[in-house]
Amino acid sequence: MSVILIRQAKPKDAEAINDIYNLYVRESSCTFDEDPITLEERMEWLAEHGPRYPAIVAEVDGEVVGWAALSAFHKRSAGRFTVQDSVYVRGDMRARGIGKALLSELIDRARDLGYHSMMAGIAHDQEESLAFHRGMEFVEVGRLKEVGRKFGRWLDVVYMQLIL
Repeated sequence: MSVILIRQAKPKDAEAINDIYNLYVRESSCTFDEDPITLEERMEWLAEHGPRYPAIVAEVDGEVVGWAALSAFHKRSAGRFTVQDSVYVRGDMRARGIGKALLSELIDRARDLGYHSMMAGIAHDQEESLAFHRGMEFVEVGRLKEVGRKFGRWLDVVYMQLIL
């Protein structure tokens, strides 16, 4: 495979980011969104991800094949030292190190930004995502039972944490 380039997301990446995400909306429980995100909504989301909460993309041969972002975990001021990660890789590019490159970069950026803790909220049936985060030294710290319903079934959310 070609070299993976990780860089800050730009407005021109919004459509590729959205295409990757909306596939998971339609086909997976890894997001609790049930309706595809519009390009306008994605542009607003991207505008909200500035220096404190970066959004990044992975490029291979000039094409966006994955993205990741940091978001506030808790909006009240005492929670400002904790962030939540999101990592999505285009279906045909999974298991090629792209997710690891993205999450590694997010972890580095979170440390550089002075965050203390990174959280991941993962649907309990997403074994790949759970194993992926464990492989990046996240540990399970809690589980919320049946807090989402998608595709006709109840879903737990497993919370995993990395102390930075």
